[in-house]
Amino acid sequence: MKKVNTKAAPAAPVSGEVITLPPVQVRRRAPAFARQINALLQRLIPAVLGLGLLVLAWQLAALNSKGFPTPLSTLDSAMTLFADPFYRDGPNDMGVGWNVLASLQRVAIGFGLAALVGIPLGFLIGRFTFLARMFNPLIALLRPVSPLAWLPIGLLLFQKAEPASSWTIFICSIWPMVINTAEGVRRIPEDYLNVARVLQLSEWTVMRRILFPAVLPAVLTGVRLSIGIAWLVIVAAEMLTGGLGIGFWIWNEWNNLNVENILIAIVIIGVVGLLLEQGLMLIARRFSWQEK
Repeated sequence: MKKVNTKAAPAAPVSGEVITLPPVQVRRRAPAFARQINALLQRLIPAVLGLGLLVLAWQLAALNSKGFPTPLSTLDSAMTLFADPFYRDGPNDMGVGWNVLASLQRVAIGFGLAALVGIPLGFLIGRFTFLARMFNPLIALLRPVSPLAWLPIGLLLFQKAEPASSWTIFICSIWPMVINTAEGVRRIPEDYLNVARVLQLSEWTVMRRILFPAVLPAVLTGVRLSIGIAWLVIVAAEMLTGGLGIGFWIWNEWNNLNVENILIAIVIIGVVGLLLEQGLMLIARRFSWQEK
């Protein structure tokens, strides 16, 4: 027996009749500008809260310590200090800007020499097992030595404070570049080197065409770590050697019992170090094939 469908078919629309459909919910995407503002606020708000906690702890320390300046008094001194940061009033009285530039010059000399020696040495240590066995014990022995322990050696060798400071930066900032470069060379896939052997490439061609492009991200990581160490070391070295520089400027302000300027110098050192590191991080991202 045939089953009859009892469901009524939908009535055909009468000519001229308007059919109303249920509203369709459309999810609108936020404009690109709004998304950028939201991302910026997500980064900015935690940073502002962190700085606020630091200022609060600073204020509490100033209230509970005799002679410790408050954030407002330090800000007032900073406005006076930065009104003319490049003044000259004799060889022993210069603005904080000249002191920062003098420190950066010493860092550039010591760090540049460390890069010229450390990066090629790292390539050789990573490439040749004999050199790795020869230099690894020396690196393990010398790398933990405190930066200030190298300063008297520099004074004895060069008989002057200026080369001694650059020497201290050199000997302390060379190790991250050597270690990271050597480790980057060791991590190169063996297939790359096997292809070079099949093609009978010279050692210089292997270094230039295979090793250097593959190791560049590791080299830049070592450079970024070294610049932070170099900027850290120069402040301590200048406190002992004297002359023009941000380290000596801090020590001179301490002798004058000007604690506000010492706190300002700490902020300057942190900002300059942050800018140096962030600049090298941007370069590292530019040449890092792993993030592309």
